[in-house]
Order: sequence, then C-alpha cells, then structure tokens
Amino acid sequence: MLGISVYFAEIATAVATRISELLCAPVMVSNQKGVIVASSEPSQVGCLLDQEKIETSFANFLRVPLCHESETGEILVGESYSCEVISSRLTYALVELIISQTVTQILFPSQHEMKNRLISDLLHGQITDEVAVLERAKQLGMDLSQPRALILIDAAEYILENNADLDQHQREVIEQRRTKVVIGSIVSFFHLPSDTICADLGQGNIGVLKASNTKNLDPWATCDKVQEGSSSWANLTALKRAADALLARLRNDTGTSINIGIGRYHPGLQGLSRSYEDAHIALSLGTRLQGANRVHCLGEMGIAAFVGVADEATKIDLAKYLLSPLNQEAELLTTLNTFFTENCCPSSTAKRLSIHRNTLSYRLDKIASLTGLEPRKFDDAVQMRLSLLLRSLQSS
Repeated sequence: MLGISVYFAEIATAVATRISELLCAPVMVSNQKGVIVASSEPSQVGCLLDQEKIETSFANFLRVPLCHESETGEILVGESYSCEVISSRLTYALVELIISQTVTQILFPSQHEMKNRLISDLLHGQITDEVAVLERAKQLGMDLSQPRALILIDAAEYILENNADLDQHQREVIEQRRTKVVIGSIVSFFHLPSDTICADLGQGNIGVLKASNTKNLDPWATCDKVQEGSSSWANLTALKRAADALLARLRNDTGTSINIGIGRYHPGLQGLSRSYEDAHIALSLGTRLQGANRVHCLGEMGIAAFVGVADEATKIDLAKYLLSPLNQEAELLTTLNTFFTENCCPSSTAKRLSIHRNTLSYRLDKIASLTGLEPRKFDDAVQMRLSLLLRSLQSS
C-alpha cells in the first residue's frame, strides 16, 4: 500500500522508533514520493508530505536522507519534547549512526532470515529493482532464472499447536523447530540440495518456489497430452501430482492435518506474486469448501473459482483453460453453445442443429471426455457456460 519493500519499511520503522526514544523528539520517515511510511506518531503513517507542509509545519525539522539500494526517502526530526537543545550537527551525526546500525541489524541478521525476507518480498510483489533482487538471490544460493510456481503449505495445525502453558519464548522455540521439520521434509521429498527455495511465511504457512518446467516435474508427468491454452497453466497437472505426493509425505511426517494450495507459473520475477495469489486464493477457498488434507488449485475449484476470484484476468485465464481441449473442435463448441442457448434441452438442441438426438448425445459425450466436464450436470454446465461467456467477452 505504501509502495516500499519490506526491508525499507523495517528500516524506516526501526529508525523512527530509536531516534524518537533517544532524542525524545517527533520523528517521521517519508519515501521518495513524500508519503510518511514510519513515524513516532502512528496516525501520520500514510499521509502525504507536500513541499508546502515541509516549508511551514516542519520548517524546524532536521532532514536526513535515507537510502537503501534503489529506494530513497527522508528522515525528519523535530525539536525535543523536553526542550533540550542539541546541535543540529550532533543530531545529524547521531541519526546517521542509528541508520547504519539499524541497516546492519536488519539486513544482515542471518542468511536464513534474509532468504525468508527475500521470498516474502517476491511473493508480495514488493520488488523495485529486479537486478538487485537477482543478485541478492544469487548470493543466497537461489536460482530465480528458471520458471517457478508457488506451492503454499498450511501446516498451522502442526506448527502452531496450542501450548498455552508455555511462555512466548518457549512457544517461539517450538514453532521454529517444527517449521524446520516441515521444511526438512519438503527438502527431502524434492531431493533438494538445500532449503533455499523454502520460506517460513508466518502463521504456520510455508512457501516453496518449485521449479515448474517439464524437466523438474518429470517424475510426476505422464504421457497425457498437455492441454493448450494459457501458458500459465502449462505443467499444472504434473505440479498437482507432485503436491499430492508431498501432502501424503507431510501428513505422515507430522501426524496432523495439512493443506496445500498451488499457483500457476507466471513469467518474470513479478509473476511469483501472481502465483502466490493463485495459491492463496485456492488454499483459502478450498479449505473452506472442500475440507482439510487436500491439494487445492483454481483449475479444480469448480464454480467457487469463478465466484471467489475477484481478478477478471484470472477468471478469463481459467475459462480458456477449462475449454482449451475444444480449441480445435469448432463443431463441438457450436454444439455446446447451442445446447446452453436451448436451456440444455436435447430435443430442441438437436432440432436447432439439424442433427439426430443420438448424434447430439455422441457430441456431448465427446465434450465431457475432452474437458472432464459434463455439460448435462448442473455444476459442470455452469462452469462451461461461464467459460463461454468470459471467452466471448474477451474476444469482443
């Protein structure tokens, strides 16, 4: 919402807090657009600092630049609440020292935490400099050059198991240990050299940036023909098979309920955030509608995917995917459209198409065989009808 990365937000918040406590003065941090992203007065966060305000209301504030990689901002420090006079030169030096210490503590705590933050930034679309992100990933041993899709694992029942008798520190230690167990199981299952593509996303959720090209999904591929259509759906069937096998492994290793949502592959680093959105929506809807201990993906959510997904582009992609087996079957598409136009009435459909009812039955059987959706069943018919409408809306 504030248009900054997690790193910049953490630095800004920590700096504002420490400076305010040390100098007993009001402190604000703005981004390069003049929006306050951190402040000793929380109500100011999100407000815009225009030039007029800076020259009037904050004329006496000391201004210190704040930079992190490609992101820039400014720290504004007001006069002390205690009216203690401190030279601006000393204050400036003190602020710079706090910035340096804060950046060191936040950006270089451990490779494990840096990896989690980087993956979190990628999944939430908080990328301002792709070159810098790729370089940081390389330093952490992550190869982001190959296609990757997100597998989102909800292991909250295991990781966050109620330990009411323990204090917060003890609970955190147990949660960290159990998170390592889950990630260790994932690493072992996929035969990974390390856990660099796995991240603790908090609240018992684990994210896996699974390589989604044909080579890396070969153990779960079959000789079935890959459906044509949107490239974002390529290899999704193999990815789901992999997730199904992973689910069985995790349930066995943890002895608790596990839920998994999988996202489609989307090109580029920014595509990882779209894959996360897919997986998050599928996991949320699927858990509520289909129950626990399952793998959920938008392509198998049925009507719920069209109702629960707000993004129109995703709905259109889903419509194309569901009907993609009919892309080269113009006669079947015409038959399906006519069938719905005639309110799913076989006799009037056959009459409208000037064909025998047996011929119509054969065509509808073939449609069901190709798409996996039966147009004579209500739920499947609704999906197919919505898919036809969305496709026609886009083409028009």
